[in-house]
Amino acid sequence: MSASPDIAAPEPVFFERVLWPHRSLPPRGFRLLMLGLGLLSLVAGIIFVLAGAWPVCGFFGLDVALLYLAFRISYRSARQRETLRLAGDQFTVERVGIYGERRRWRFQPFWLRVVLEERPDDSNRLSLASHGRSLVIGDFLAPAMRRELAANLRDVLARWRAALNPANLR
Repeated sequence: MSASPDIAAPEPVFFERVLWPHRSLPPRGFRLLMLGLGLLSLVAGIIFVLAGAWPVCGFFGLDVALLYLAFRISYRSARQRETLRLAGDQFTVERVGIYGERRRWRFQPFWLRVVLEERPDDSNRLSLASHGRSLVIGDFLAPAMRRELAANLRDVLARWRAALNPANLR
């Protein structure tokens, strides 16, 4: 069998990184926390019912339900991610939102600049800029992680450009 000329061979990936929001409480820990809070709320509710203050019992369940809802919303936001990929002569950013919608941006890596804007309040903003367009990336990362990512991206782009320099091929 021969390969079809229409099908191009996939370009080798020089760099790829998937970014996603950090969640410090794993799902198992979440279940244990909710079980513990539910049991504590049940015991406190029984004590209040035995003391004759039965209307208070419903509020114990309400606070556990609201806490559960807040955690579920937080875990849903963790579904978002960004994939940064340098392959061939394209740098692509693919962003997947919390509802699964996908968007993709393509940049020419020869002209790509990594811009890290430091702010006075110890926060920062990381963006990619090229030909008058810019894209903010890693917005959900901690400031220290954005600094590390910016340094890593600058290093990767410098190594990629150096690998293409004919003077380095000797």
